[in-house]
Amino acid sequence: MRKFLFIGFLFFPATLWAHGFGGSGFLHPLTGIDHIIAMVAVGAWSAQLGGKAIYRVPASFLAMMCLGGVVGIQKIPVAYTELSIALSVLLLGLAIAINKKIAWLIAAVAVGLFGFYHGYSHGAEIPNQHKVAEYIVGFLLTTLGLHIAGAVAGLLLLEEKNGEAILRIAGGLGAATGVFLFLKLLI
Repeated sequence: MRKFLFIGFLFFPATLWAHGFGGSGFLHPLTGIDHIIAMVAVGAWSAQLGGKAIYRVPASFLAMMCLGGVVGIQKIPVAYTELSIALSVLLLGLAIAINKKIAWLIAAVAVGLFGFYHGYSHGAEIPNQHKVAEYIVGFLLTTLGLHIAGAVAGLLLLEEKNGEAILRIAGGLGAATGVFLFLKLLI
């Protein structure tokens, strides 16, 4: 019952859906459930893929996130940022739910594109009083931590008897959240 209450809590409080938080780069990835789910999902999906994907897929996300952050800080317009972030939550959740093995390079390119949009969002919302390099390092480190948390959780689940099914269900819940976010932006 506690798990269901916790899940319900995640879906309804407006503060969890907020962006534009004036905190440090370390905190920014934690200010929206869309960022949290996507970043944890990158780690979990990399665990599912296994092999070199376990570090190359999250590394691609981080590299492109850094680039996106720089573009956002420069205030260069990028269209459909929030829609792309919602789509990243949906597609990463689906990838986990479907659990189809693909080449790590394809996965890295896909998450790299998602990482760019997440980074752009972080960079575009940098508070004026923050130093750019420190802010970028902050959101990259927090993102790395979320990737590691997702990968560790994924690896631990995959060792359990019903762990693969649980991970796939979690992916489905992530995809459902992505649909909700996508529709929320369209309505």
